[in-house]
Amino acid sequence: MFAEERHRLIGDLVASTGRVSVADLAARLDITRETVRRDLAQLEHDGLLRRVHGGAVAGGTASTAEESLSVRTSLNHEQKSRIAARALELLPSGATSVALDAGTTTELLAQQMASTLPEHGTTDLLVLTHSVPVAYRIATGSSFQLELIGGRVRTLTSAAMGAAAIDQFRALRPDIAFIGTNGIHAEFGLSTPDPLEAAMKSAIVASARRVVLLADSSKLGQETLVRFAALDQIDALVTDNAPDAQLAAALEDADVEVVVA
Repeated sequence: MFAEERHRLIGDLVASTGRVSVADLAARLDITRETVRRDLAQLEHDGLLRRVHGGAVAGGTASTAEESLSVRTSLNHEQKSRIAARALELLPSGATSVALDAGTTTELLAQQMASTLPEHGTTDLLVLTHSVPVAYRIATGSSFQLELIGGRVRTLTSAAMGAAAIDQFRALRPDIAFIGTNGIHAEFGLSTPDPLEAAMKSAIVASARRVVLLADSSKLGQETLVRFAALDQIDALVTDNAPDAQLAAALEDADVEVVVA
């Protein structure tokens, strides 16, 4: 196979899957790993992908790249709705407090909580959140108690940030927390592009008795700039597709329950 053909095939694989590994490409194309690395280097030079440890990711997958809330709302909406529905089933029947992280999937969860749970006599539930959209869903669509964690609102995510908000979460102990992420990786754990967002997520994870991660399959195997939690700090992952073998093994080792919506 000529180099041009390999480059086209590799480019198509990265575009369709978001990530390729050196080992898989070497086996698929029946070439040496050194040849794969040279091909990836050329494709990175051409701006078609970005090399990472063990392989490459799509060119737009920079560690600090972050879409706006309005853009993310339209991405993978059906999958996120299924994830929110399954996540709702993980809310313990006796829970009296729940922390909801900022994010489009947690906002969908808040919407489903507001429309479904009051029918089952759970209006005494206290919802804790630093997300303005999540708070709006709870305040206008339910009779739950709501505690809005305050701070300077970050425009990109419509979520409160800063030391005051972090201290408020550190002083709380909710029964369960539902959090989002920009990436979940077998070795790097959970990550997000922004340090302020990472600090908030770390505080939420540390505060809760039980932590459930909501992540659509586009986040699986991804690494962004700042790690905010290790895999063994979460209790369950709700996603729309089964993780690959490497991530699945790491989750099993960390005793994380995987729920596929």
